[in-house]
Amino acid sequence: MSHVEHLKELHGLTAFDFSDPGARQELPDAGSVAWRLAVDPYRDSSAEEFGDLWNRFLGSVDPAGVRAIVVGQWGEPYDNDSSSIVQRLVDARDRLTALQAVFIGDLEMEEAEISWIEQSDVTPVLEAYPRLEEFGIRGGAGLRFPAVRHKHLRTLRFEAGGLPGEVVRGVAASELPALESLDIWLGVEEYGGDATVADLMPVLAGGRFPALRHLGLRNSEIQDEIAAAVAGAPVVAQLTSLDLSLGVLTDEGATALLGGQPLTHLTRLDLHHNFVSEPVAQRVRAALEPSGVEIDLSEPGDSWEDEGVVHRFTAVAE
Repeated sequence: MSHVEHLKELHGLTAFDFSDPGARQELPDAGSVAWRLAVDPYRDSSAEEFGDLWNRFLGSVDPAGVRAIVVGQWGEPYDNDSSSIVQRLVDARDRLTALQAVFIGDLEMEEAEISWIEQSDVTPVLEAYPRLEEFGIRGGAGLRFPAVRHKHLRTLRFEAGGLPGEVVRGVAASELPALESLDIWLGVEEYGGDATVADLMPVLAGGRFPALRHLGLRNSEIQDEIAAAVAGAPVVAQLTSLDLSLGVLTDEGATALLGGQPLTHLTRLDLHHNFVSEPVAQRVRAALEPSGVEIDLSEPGDSWEDEGVVHRFTAVAE
């Protein structure tokens, strides 16, 4: 299965494609859907550019009613970074007065590999929308996230085949008192994922995000190290959901979790796409399922051995 697909919803609202200008399209109420805006630069030379699409969108709906925006392809992803998207959102802040959720980079593999999506400094969106509640980014190339303070952000999500350590450090240094859900795909070093466990420690130490209830540290080639750090991390006591899926989690990491602090207070532990043996998986289930913890240990990852060396891969890289 592909782990990188178009969003079907955002902020509890079904994604609705704002189609090309030639299509007859009955538009829903501005606040009833998450508006997906995307262009296809490969279709033909007369294809609409994103700027024209954006202006047509703002002229076709009531901007003051729009609650969620999903930005898909805005041009050739390896030639055009997201800075123009960030600027358009910033410039429209006095019109999009009800905006609660934004996702930038909703591209599938057929449009661009996740590590080809060129991002930029996305924090001006948070500064322009102080009441934004949900913010998501796909793609780590060129992504910047210097530390910010935002009173109302509840959900923050990064999907990447390689997330720069600088971004992780920026998130960890941010003041987000309302943040309830943090989901980070760390990726692999080959595609820029150079974050370390040390970069995550301000989050794992607890206290940084007092409202945090869901933590996802996913898609990492250092998943065992992360699991070992999480096993003793003070932040876990405040969580109801922990997600260490999509990465290279082995028996070593799973055993570290079992040997650490109790996890029986969780409602869900997601370890899907892993390299955990069935005996250790059974130990995890036996330790947690009697307490009502929902555990996902599905989708064993693919590995291969070459001259005695076992090679394992994250679910998403390039």
